Amino acid sequence: MEETIAREAKATLKFARISARKVKIVADLIKGKDVDEAMSIVKFTPKASSEIIEKLLKSAIANAENNHDMKHESLYVAEIFANQGPTLKRIRPAAKGSAVRIRKRTSHITIVLKERE
Repeated sequence: MEETIAREAKATLKFARISARKVKIVADLIKGKDVDEAMSIVKFTPKASSEIIEKLLKSAIANAENNHDMKHESLYVAEIFANQGPTLKRIRPAAKGSAVRIRKRTSHITIVLKERE
């Protein structure tokens, strides 16, 4: 019984100033796709998180090629997930001298690429 270890390349962005909920919309579109197809999907998706994910995907591809000697043609997006980061709490003045809490959410985004056999 030989155990084959699947090589993988990762790229992580921490404390991105966008909520994880908004990132997950674009992340679900590219999960399981080849990297070239994923790149074109992200490039033409009109969402706030697509710019961030595009940059992170380029970083993951560069990690795979340079650090792990993986072929660009056989790469695909094995996993992509966005976890909630710390929330920045701000205060905005409201009526009658009261204050309203503003929650500026952050997220931690991770992309894992693997090679197809």
